[in-house]
Amino acid sequence: MDSAQDGERVTGADTIVDGPLVAPRLVSIVGPTASGKTGLGIAIAQRLAARGERAEIVNADAYQMYKGMDIGTAKADARERAAVPHLLLDVIEPDETMSVARFQHMARACIADLQARGIRPILVGGSGLYARAAIDDITFPGTDPDVRAELERRAEREGPGVLFEELKRLDPEAATRMDPHNPRRTIRALEVIAVTGKPYSASLPRYRYVIPSVQLGLDMPREDLDRRIDMRTDAMFDAGFVDEVRRVRTHLGVTAARALGYQQVIDYLDGLADLDETRFLVAQKTKRLARKQMGWFGRDPRIHWLQALNPELVDVAMRIIDVADEGGYDAIDMHADDYVQHHLGDLA
Repeated sequence: MDSAQDGERVTGADTIVDGPLVAPRLVSIVGPTASGKTGLGIAIAQRLAARGERAEIVNADAYQMYKGMDIGTAKADARERAAVPHLLLDVIEPDETMSVARFQHMARACIADLQARGIRPILVGGSGLYARAAIDDITFPGTDPDVRAELERRAEREGPGVLFEELKRLDPEAATRMDPHNPRRTIRALEVIAVTGKPYSASLPRYRYVIPSVQLGLDMPREDLDRRIDMRTDAMFDAGFVDEVRRVRTHLGVTAARALGYQQVIDYLDGLADLDETRFLVAQKTKRLARKQMGWFGRDPRIHWLQALNPELVDVAMRIIDVADEGGYDAIDMHADDYVQHHLGDLA
């Protein structure tokens, strides 16, 4: 975006600050499941509306894009959608395949459309790679089944260690960032090198925005989060989760079938577990997912972590957004790839 002269006043999709003109930042709200991301997104949109700025929520949850999978994915309900428009919900059938690359294309087109109409996008979701794919410098090289098949044959014949040594020779940067005991990733890296003619490291995700953004992360004590997950799980089953799974089970494609809770309920419907066992298992797996999500998001040094139970949560969030709109975090975010990556404590 071309900068306006100092002091020039522009309306619509631009924010006025004392100095050069900067665009309002896309707001990305991340964090573990059941931490209150949707509620915060709606509250921020309403605060912005009170100031005369339109905002809409863009879904970044991989499974909420599927039609008919409402209860099990904790999709925004009718009341929440009436309060603030939600985009990229119910956009594909359960038997279709959703990939990160496909989502990236859909999300960026949606974001560009909103910004062109002077509407601030609020990206909300707990799917870490999806959230980053929308706003970060991440590319998804194509695949070649023949190349991959040959690499897989070589791994069986020569051993994965030989392939990893080859990767170290062809792309030492990528090799230093990968697990030598993960042959699947080694094969993928060598496949990309063969298909693109470029180092695999050139396509690795960077902590670098391609869309000016500010990220808000929701955190809370583990015992409080576990309690909320238990309550959400009970509410899901009480709201008819079993009936929902019964309706969609024959239409679930490979990707949709991975949504947490659906296979567990299918096992219950097939008589492999009783209902109490199924409820417990879904809650247990959700808690494990929440810890993995915190591990993923905790590596991103640009996220502003907020206590989800803070009664002044929305006020704090709005102050961070205002500073971001003025470019207050740009210098730090620009060098995020140089920071030591960190985790939020022991997430095992």
